[in-house]
Amino acid sequence: MSETSTADERIQVLEAITDTALGHLGPGKVMETILGRVREVMGVDTATVLRFDPEAQLLRAVAASGIEEEVYQDVQITLGAGFAGRVAAERRPVILDHVDETTVVNALLWERGLRALLGVPMMAGDDLVGVLHVGSVTPREFTEADVDLLRLVAARIALAVQIDVSTADRAAASALQRSLLPGRLPDVTGMQFAARYVPGTEPGVGGDWYDLFPLPGDRFGIVMGDVAGHGLNAAVIMGRIRSALRAYALESDDPAEVLSKLDRKVHHFEPGALATVVYGLLPASRDSVAISLAGHLPPVLAMRDRPSVFVDAPVDPPIGVTGVNRRRTDIDLPPGSVLALYTDGLVERRDHLIDVGLRRLADVITAEPPGVVCARVMAALVGSTPAQDDIALLVARRDLN
Repeated sequence: MSETSTADERIQVLEAITDTALGHLGPGKVMETILGRVREVMGVDTATVLRFDPEAQLLRAVAASGIEEEVYQDVQITLGAGFAGRVAAERRPVILDHVDETTVVNALLWERGLRALLGVPMMAGDDLVGVLHVGSVTPREFTEADVDLLRLVAARIALAVQIDVSTADRAAASALQRSLLPGRLPDVTGMQFAARYVPGTEPGVGGDWYDLFPLPGDRFGIVMGDVAGHGLNAAVIMGRIRSALRAYALESDDPAEVLSKLDRKVHHFEPGALATVVYGLLPASRDSVAISLAGHLPPVLAMRDRPSVFVDAPVDPPIGVTGVNRRRTDIDLPPGSVLALYTDGLVERRDHLIDVGLRRLADVITAEPPGVVCARVMAALVGSTPAQDDIALLVARRDLN
């Protein structure tokens, strides 16, 4: 291959992967379009993108041109196995001039008669995004110029893959989280409730949630929680914790025992996960609430003709820390009193200490209707500034009569 033809190919590849028209396509279509153009420019018969799943330590085919069945059949390659697995594990280009079951794990490649393969890793800094490989059904000696060209493409597709994953994860996390929040708070005789939830703008949807659910004997469970981390994984763990807490609440009328059982479950089935939770049990009399705090900020209590205060309750370690003797606190709820539960996104800001936000919160919570309290809190602590972290707020008020 002459230097002139190599330069021409490089220009063609650059044009193919930087075409402004690609900006109007979704990430998946971008990859398919680029792969089709690369086949034409490089004169190859197949081109495939495999995305790396760090949790499963697998490569999964997500886009292909030439052997589309790789995507349709959900081809998966273990890190280090075969041709693509080797490219990913070694994070360097690999060239094969002999394609069969001894060198390639994916049977589709040798069944289609491929005779030569070139694969390069797709990287984002030091992080592995996946593998891009091209193949030829005729014998071919891939050159260093071919490697350089495919690396250019891999860098462009790595960006598209990251955008695709980020967009899909955020959409799925947001949908999951919204689906698990009460669409409408239940009617509770003798009580009024109002709530607000605002997803954070950065670094992504988190694992904040609130819950209010009926229990036997005209009792109600009240929950506010925050799973450590952001993204789809945090939202999934949040959903599991929410469901488990509801189940344990049916078994015990002691919030501390409920959180102890939840703690054991998370430690066993979600190793490494952490969550702060406040769980309260509201009896049929509505004259009190029993709570237990697992690493969570204390609720605010407001009574008529008195300044609001933070509930005086011991804060035990977060959920996910076992071997803890969790404690229960009983709080009186006189007629007209208000109890506000919230997550730290409401009071934490980058430009001031959390104590400042907590003071502001206590100052604006009064013994008024929950809807009024929610509006006042959000205006004072959020205002016109987008929430950096998720915000959840649940306000309860005991009726005056």
